[in-house]
Amino acid sequence: MNIEAKSKHADGADKDFRLYYSKLRKRLFLSVCLAFLIPLALLSVYFHIQFNVNLKKSSQLHLMSLAESQRNTIDLFLQERVVNILSLFHRSEFHLTPNQDRMNSYLMHLGEFSDAFVDVGFMNPEGLQVGYAGPYSYLRGKDYSQEKWYQSLINAERNYYISDIYLGFRNKPHFTIAVKQPVGPGTYVMRATLDPDKLYMFLRTIAQGKAVESALINMEGDYQIVDPDHGRLLEKSPYKPSELMARGVVEVSLDGKVRLVASAMLTEAPWLLMVGQPLDIAYAKMYQTRRIMIGATVLMVLAMFAIIWLVLSRILGRAEEAEASERMLKSQLFHAAKLVSIGELAAGVAHEINNPLAIILSQCRVVNDIFDPEYGGDGNADPETAGRVREELSIIEEAVYRARDITEKLLKSSRRSEPRIEKTSLNDLIDDVVDGFMERELRISNIELVRDYDQNLPRIFTDKSQMRQVIQNLINNAVDAIGQEGKITLATRKADNEVKITVTDTGKGMTGEELEKIFLPFFTTKEAGKGTGLGLAISLNIVESLGGKMEVQSVPGAGSSFIISLPADDSGRFFEDHPAA
Repeated sequence: MNIEAKSKHADGADKDFRLYYSKLRKRLFLSVCLAFLIPLALLSVYFHIQFNVNLKKSSQLHLMSLAESQRNTIDLFLQERVVNILSLFHRSEFHLTPNQDRMNSYLMHLGEFSDAFVDVGFMNPEGLQVGYAGPYSYLRGKDYSQEKWYQSLINAERNYYISDIYLGFRNKPHFTIAVKQPVGPGTYVMRATLDPDKLYMFLRTIAQGKAVESALINMEGDYQIVDPDHGRLLEKSPYKPSELMARGVVEVSLDGKVRLVASAMLTEAPWLLMVGQPLDIAYAKMYQTRRIMIGATVLMVLAMFAIIWLVLSRILGRAEEAEASERMLKSQLFHAAKLVSIGELAAGVAHEINNPLAIILSQCRVVNDIFDPEYGGDGNADPETAGRVREELSIIEEAVYRARDITEKLLKSSRRSEPRIEKTSLNDLIDDVVDGFMERELRISNIELVRDYDQNLPRIFTDKSQMRQVIQNLINNAVDAIGQEGKITLATRKADNEVKITVTDTGKGMTGEELEKIFLPFFTTKEAGKGTGLGLAISLNIVESLGGKMEVQSVPGAGSSFIISLPADDSGRFFEDHPAA
């Protein structure tokens, strides 16, 4: 097939490919839209039916929660007033026969807490008001022993009593909060009257919601607190306490308007709280919510159509990208196979090179012995010539050793050696690596060595020789990265079920691209001729064979950190479970 034919074939395949995905896009669009719309339509019908059923219940629950919230607030208000009155018994100036100044100070003290307090009185065990402060001075000396609220307080188990609204001696609506306190053989009473209008104003401040109105009635149905537009204090209300308490929320028709009314019984006073709202307003929020839901559903459907269309319109491009990615992956796999072949070839070459290297090294030593009279050599040779020959031979031997070191690294990278596992202290092992010659080399290069060891680091099972090789390689890499003047930190830590060794340098660091390749064989960041690119690959192979892992963190210009993590199990179980490691 010639080039022109191949081109036409490719163009035809591309056209078919585009046509296929164009049809697929249309079919998917219709299928996905139907898959979304049919359940959505069914759900919409279902929710529309359920909405009318749940509408009243939801509004009733909302109004009921509002009534309970107001009930708790009123109870708290009354509790605070009881505490205010009770605290008068514990004031430093309290006296069983209080004078007028002391009673005035009591009233002033109560006024600091609430402006609802009208007056205050103190009664002896006979029910005689022996102390009084307030606008009705004629109440001083009055006998309250036969008053209903007084009898209820004396006979009650708890030490306070809150009365209904009543007229009393002053012939004006008010209610009493009285507290009893036994002192010696008798029981004394401190009572205060509160203005119902102030309580009504407080009730209005805690009302929540549009057109929400609250009222209080006693068990006889008499208004205790009420909006003046809807009733008068102590008048009979149109509500029946027993019905309200039984049903919680009812619909009541007043003045030709239907109201939704919720009730809640106070715990501090024998009053029933009623919270009412016009029916159309009570349900208005729910109707608005339904409109919002419908609008949101329409917008969601339109947005869904747009998203589906956009996504499916880009399927063809995604398919082409996927095909390109597949070709790239195949290329990478081919390259990886080439690397494997190169590695196997390099291992074979390294093995074959070792033999001539050994011969070269042996012959160098033989030539060297020729000029040494101690071994029967030519003692008459020119000393200058012999010296030059030995110098050249030493260069050859050094090159042989370097070549043999490279071949050994190649061989190690291509095969696994059986580790010699024994219990090891990593702190001592690191010290063995850096103590002596290496530490002196670092000092000469003005490189500071910091040892940050965990002194409680457990001993672990590992191969000392191989781990020493890994650590030495990481330190040598750190030295090369620093060059002159810097710091290398060797740290050990115990973390969960692992022991970590961290080698950190202040060198030049690595870029993101270098980090991706750092453990690949033959890759090196060093200058040409200064590195084989096998050190880290071999080190990673050793660490993984010992059941560990190696990670690297680096910032260009700031340095690098290599973290080795090894199993901290000191029983050697890893090597029992992984005998091939």
